[in-house]
Amino acid sequence: MSSPSSASATPKRRFYLRWPFGLAVAAVIGYGVAVAMHWDDRGALWLKESFESTAERSVSVWLPDYRVDIDAKPLPGMDDDEASDVAFNPHTRTLFAVMGKNPFLVELNLDGEVLRKIPLNGWNNPEGVAVLEDGYLAITDERLHDLTVVKVDAQTTALNHDDFQSHDLGQSVKSNKGFEAVAWDPLRQRLVIGEERPPKLYTWNTDGRSPLTGDKQVLPSDELDLRNLSALSVDPRTGHLLVLSADSNILLELDEQGQQVSFMTLLGGFNGLRDTIPRAEGVAMDDKGNLYMVSEPALFYRFRKN
Repeated sequence: MSSPSSASATPKRRFYLRWPFGLAVAAVIGYGVAVAMHWDDRGALWLKESFESTAERSVSVWLPDYRVDIDAKPLPGMDDDEASDVAFNPHTRTLFAVMGKNPFLVELNLDGEVLRKIPLNGWNNPEGVAVLEDGYLAITDERLHDLTVVKVDAQTTALNHDDFQSHDLGQSVKSNKGFEAVAWDPLRQRLVIGEERPPKLYTWNTDGRSPLTGDKQVLPSDELDLRNLSALSVDPRTGHLLVLSADSNILLELDEQGQQVSFMTLLGGFNGLRDTIPRAEGVAMDDKGNLYMVSEPALFYRFRKN
């Protein structure tokens, strides 16, 4: 027959055996989350940022200096439309956002006020929009796997897919995670096209006015350590590429060589955000360095540099 002291010792031994095991499980889970979110890469980039000189920062976008000044502004009447991307038009100084679930373009002023809606007839799931030259816009459709260049002016009330030339983007690795992003690079006279998952970049040379010729070309994207790619934008001043990832809650800046320069986290409490951006799907930068984002379901954000 065991003594009371030996009987009471058994639960304690079990407790001490469980506690290190629990710590190990938590450590493994924490490490897995860190790897999935690329926190190790963000930490390395954050360390690199801290050593950048003032001169180096001045020739980049430098995302850590941005603070939100329009935070989660609802786009009226669009909760069921799923904002998918946004692009800046330097000629009209307005924004064009594309809505994916119920396809249409919406023109906004720089404060996020709706100016007009333009139905996209014949599109299935438009996900990316870029403003080119002379009123031309490029729209990517994730389900149709195509890119269509359209013409929009002040009198445009609707757009029909069959009225314009479409360009086959080919099948993506994952059919429902296809060609989601597009941006106009005026300095290099090309479109930059992004595949959502796994994140990949392509280019298509064009002067922004004539019909596209040839085919897209692979752009090395080894620095895209992101869970997905939601949208692209090119800073017209520096030519640096901005890469948005909804799943990683991050906006990443790449230089002309495709190297990481800076980043901005989209979590609540950072860069002035009250709350985490629910699902950031579109990004645009204007010619003065102001930054715009749209998030599902239909939220508008603007960031300014300090």
